[in-house]
Formats: sequence, C-alpha cells, structure tokens
Amino acid sequence: MTLPLLTLITQQSLDEDYVLAAERRVLGGQAPSKGRPQVIAVVVIMLFGILVTTAAVQTSRNADINDASQNTLIARIENQRDHLSSLQERAAAVRAENNELEDDLAEVSAEQQSTTSALRRLQARTGFVAVTGPGVRLVANDAQSAVERIRKDDLFLLINALWAAGAEAATLNGRRLTVLTSINNSGGAINIDLTPIRAPYTLQAIGDPRTLQANLVETSTFDEFTVLMSQYGFTLEMEDVESFTLPAAPSKRLVAVTEADAAERPNRKDEENSS
Repeated sequence: MTLPLLTLITQQSLDEDYVLAAERRVLGGQAPSKGRPQVIAVVVIMLFGILVTTAAVQTSRNADINDASQNTLIARIENQRDHLSSLQERAAAVRAENNELEDDLAEVSAEQQSTTSALRRLQARTGFVAVTGPGVRLVANDAQSAVERIRKDDLFLLINALWAAGAEAATLNGRRLTVLTSINNSGGAINIDLTPIRAPYTLQAIGDPRTLQANLVETSTFDEFTVLMSQYGFTLEMEDVESFTLPAAPSKRLVAVTEADAAERPNRKDEENSS
C-alpha cells in the first residue's frame, strides 16, 4: 500500500492475472485454448496501458500541484523575509531616533539644571527669595557722646565692603537689601524704604565663612569706615555666624516715568527756594 501506483502496477498486476488464469484452468480440467490467451493478453495489455497512462497523468498532475505549492511557499517565505527586513530597518531607525532624543533630553536637562542654579543665584542676589546659610554679622553703633551719628553714607561703606568681599545676600536691621532698596537720611534717623531705623545698625550677610570676613577687612571701603571710627568714635562688632536665615525683600514694581511726568515734577532747587 505504500508503493506508488505505477510501481505497483508494473510489478504485480500481470503476474497475478497469469496466476489466477492458470489456477482456473487446472481446477476446471480444461486445456488452455490457443485463442483465449492471446485475447486475454491483449486485454491485459490494454488495461495495463490505461492504468499506466492514468498513473502517469496522476503523477504529472501531482508534480504540477507540488511545484505550485512549493512556488507559493517560496513566494510567501520571500514576502515574509522582505517584511521582516522592513521591520528590522524600521526598528533600527526608531532606535537611532530614540538615541537622538535621549541625547537631546540630556542636553535639555543639563541646561535646565544650569538655568535653575543661575535663577536661584539671581533670586538670592536680587533678594526676592529667602536664603539660609553661614555668614558674618556686623553691628555698627553711634559714638557714646552721641555728638556724631552714623549716616547712610557711612553704612554704604560697610554695605559695599560686604558685596566686594563676596556676600551673596545681606540685610540691614532685618530688611533685605536689593538693587531697589532705598536708604535715605531723615533728620536724625535713617530710612529704609520709608521705614525709619536707628542705631545700632545690624548688617547680616551670607557668604563663604572661610573668606567673607577676611576679604571684608581688606576692602578699601572698610578702611574708610575704620577711619571714621577713629575720628568720630563709632563702634563696630563683627562675628562669624554658622547659619542664619535672611527674609525675602518685599515685592516692588518698577514704574516707568515719561518725559511729561518728569516735566510736571517740581525741581528740587525750586522746592528748596520755596521752603
């Protein structure tokens, strides 16, 4: 049953037919006729030819079907291979794009950190956020005789000395000093943004504790204040502080002044003459 049809026919069909015919003759006691074997042989040969032809056609058809199936399978394999190659190329492009995005993200993150650090330093310098850290405390006082008192210009010497020494933030009697801070004399008192303060005047500055006080005493403006101390009897106490907190400055709004507004304002000399 496992042999091909064409092989089975060629090997077994003729032998079995002759064996069966011979057996029938022996059992029937008949002598074989001279004409019938020839007829049988012709019929067998014709049947054999038909079977062979049928088997050949079937074999050819199966071969065509097998070839078609094989070609279809090869085509599908080629299509899948092309699809896989396309997917691999796409995956490589996505990986390359992802690497570029990661590099861009790293650059943006570094820029953000740098910008944030710069913003914090700027906020601390301008006084719009509270800051905490080590620094130095200065306490300046009038002379005991009270004949001469410290004025705003004298305090400016100490304030400028602190900035020159590397102070990052400073306060005067608890008021945060910024570029918008106004310090003026008013009679015997000093005003900070229209708020009067009196001696003793306490300056607190945050900075590097290793260098801030040493740099402070080496500034030229600090030397000028020490001259005033010797002339008028002012006193000054100075100490390092491990940590203190300086409050944020009150928010202010810059007001733009037009030429028309400036023209409407009275002249200072005219005010003095009128008074």
